[in-house]
Order: sequence, then structure tokens, then C-alpha cells
Amino acid sequence: MLRILDRAEEVLIAALIATATVLIFVSVTHRFTLGFVADFVGFFRGHGMTGAAAAAKSLYTTLRGINLVWAQELCIILFVWMAKFGAAYGVRTGIHVGIDVLINRLDAPKRRFFILLGLGAGALFTGIIATLGANFVMHMYHASSTSPDLELPMWLVYLAIPAGSSLMCFRFLQVAFSFARTGELPHHDHGHVDGVDTETDGIDAEGDGLLHSPLTPRDLVEKPKDN
Repeated sequence: MLRILDRAEEVLIAALIATATVLIFVSVTHRFTLGFVADFVGFFRGHGMTGAAAAAKSLYTTLRGINLVWAQELCIILFVWMAKFGAAYGVRTGIHVGIDVLINRLDAPKRRFFILLGLGAGALFTGIIATLGANFVMHMYHASSTSPDLELPMWLVYLAIPAGSSLMCFRFLQVAFSFARTGELPHHDHGHVDGVDTETDGIDAEGDGLLHSPLTPRDLVEKPKDN
């Protein structure tokens, strides 16, 4: 079940990013193409090329008839949804930035306590945001307000707040439960490239130096690689 949720989360984030990217590309391309065609119309008219000017004007009229004013609003909505669910993904994969200089200097029992305290605080905060967000969405649903360009129901837009915060709260609880049971935190290797084979047993010399840095989050099970 968790694998299905993980996969659905990744697919949703990827789909939101891809859709927003395509919309931005099409919108910008349309805008610049419209300007270029307008310049061609003036150029052809200035050089007495009436046939080419008429064709360029016809193309300009066709392009101008394509209304992409709504694209900006939709991209903003997509990025809001992407940010909320991306934050939950960040908790699951351990890619959020954390300041652990003091915690890393503590012994294992105290470090365990403060890590669980931090994860619990994150779950509490996102749970409160999810609850307040759900109440806000309910009020928006009865208000029947819509967005300016797309005329989407605003409760549907703001649904990202309780949905994303609820998932983020669940991810905090998931990581906390896993850490309490195994002593291990999720880590994200920023140097990893999919499709490139890397050594997975332990940590190499360079990684060992980063591991003992006071700026690198540490869990209770990390061990350097045997030389």
C-alpha cells in the first residue's frame, strides 16, 4: 500500500512539473512568435511585398485568436500543488535542509530524543495546518468563489493545503516510526545519478568526511565503509 502511495506521489509531482513546463513553453513561444510575425508584417509592407504581408497578417490574426491568458494562472496553481506535495516527498526522502550542528554533537540517546522531538513537532505543525486548511476549504466551498481567468472553484485550488499538509504529516509520522524502530533516517544522495552504478556498501573516504561534518544530519546507524 505504501509503495502505491509513494508511486502515486511521484507521478503526481512529475505530472504537475511537466504540465507547468509545457504550458510556460507554449505561452512564451506564442508570445514571441506573435511579435516576430507582427515585425514581418511591417517589413513586408515597407518593401512593397503585398502578398507576403497579407499572408503574415493572416498568420498574425490566427495566432492572436489563440487565447493563452489563462496559462499563467494555471501555472501558478500547478506550482502551488507541486510545492505542497513536493514538501511531503522531501520529508520521505530526506531532502529538506536541516541545521543539526548541536544535535550531531550529542550522544546517541540524546540525539535520538531530539530527532524524534523534531519529527513529532513537524507532524503536529502540518497536522494543524491540514485541519485549519480543511476548515478553510469547507468555507470556500460554500462561498462559491471562482478564479479570475479559468473560473475554477477556489475551494478546488485551496484543496492543496489540507491534502498536501495531511500527506506531509503522514510522512513525518512514517519517518518517526521508522527511526524509532531502526534508528535510521532517510537520506538523499545529491551526487547520485540514476542509471550510473555506484558503490552501495558503506561510505567511502570522502563520504566519511562529510558524515562527520557537524553540518550533515546523522542518524544512529551510519557506519563508514571497511577499507
